[in-house]
Amino acid sequence: MNEKSCCPSHKDSVNSSSESKFKLDWVLHGSLLVIMGCVLLHSAGIGGEHVSRLTHAILALLTDMSWGIILGLLSVGLMNKIPREYFTALMGRGDTFKDITKAAIAGVVLDLCNHGILVISGKLYDRGMSIAQVLTFLIASPWNSLSLTFILISLIGLKWTLLFTLASMVIAIISGCVYLLLVKKGILPENPNTVDVAEDFDIKADFKKRMKDWSFSWDWIESIIKDGWTDGKMILRWILFGAVVAAAMKAFVPTEIFTEWFGPTIIGLGITLITATIVEICSEGSAPIAAEIMNAGQAPGNGFTFLMAGVATDYTEILVVREFTKSWAIPLSLPLVTVPQIIILGLIFNMFG
Repeated sequence: MNEKSCCPSHKDSVNSSSESKFKLDWVLHGSLLVIMGCVLLHSAGIGGEHVSRLTHAILALLTDMSWGIILGLLSVGLMNKIPREYFTALMGRGDTFKDITKAAIAGVVLDLCNHGILVISGKLYDRGMSIAQVLTFLIASPWNSLSLTFILISLIGLKWTLLFTLASMVIAIISGCVYLLLVKKGILPENPNTVDVAEDFDIKADFKKRMKDWSFSWDWIESIIKDGWTDGKMILRWILFGAVVAAAMKAFVPTEIFTEWFGPTIIGLGITLITATIVEICSEGSAPIAAEIMNAGQAPGNGFTFLMAGVATDYTEILVVREFTKSWAIPLSLPLVTVPQIIILGLIFNMFG
């Protein structure tokens, strides 16, 4: 099986020499061109206030996202060293409620921002986790990191932070069960990377055996970095594209709009949902905005919706999931499965908040 089947490759080239030639990627290189162009124009004092605002917004977003992306790429490179059988043995075949719950817990526990999670999700799919598990992990993950939990506690209090976390896990698990059914019915495709593991497979014994032949080397570290970059490029391209779009909105859309129109009404909830869909914000950036929506508008359900809808409807996320699954049906089904749940819980939180 091709270990890098979901990554861009040049295998269709006529010969190996063509593989080394530069290939223009309109999304990746176009986004980089905009970013570098803004920086150069700003440095040269060209373009005035508009270019300055856009440049600062882009650099701020890239700074916020950088640690998550770097950790995500390194994690992807490291996962290339882990046999596929280990993932299946630990997480199950992904076709039971227990397996879905494992994926939800893993998503909540993993301390990475939403952009790092996207990179990890692509690699988990490549290593054989089922569609249901990958999407459960993705839905539960982005703002449920340990560091962001403490930030949320300071912004909205312990009670609401725990309620939001529990609610996100409920949505993730319910969505995972829905995806189990959709795959079983043949409505969505199975993950072609899934591997079978013998019932008597012993991870500990296999790990000890492998470790006897392993020794640390800088070549090993270098291969992790190279693999992480190679496998992560297909996702990085959409993250950069999303950063450019989000920076433009952040630079030119007044922030007052985000807090004045989000009252605890159905209209306010709808506006929150639309905003979360359009605006691409790193999880660390979404927390204070969600808290402001919740506190200023007295609308805890809207704050929860802003956090969750960014996961369920974000265009960058949809494009990335399309990239690693090679299917439009899977990412486009994500808002259809999750948004009704988010709206219901948002209305409940507003009603009793």
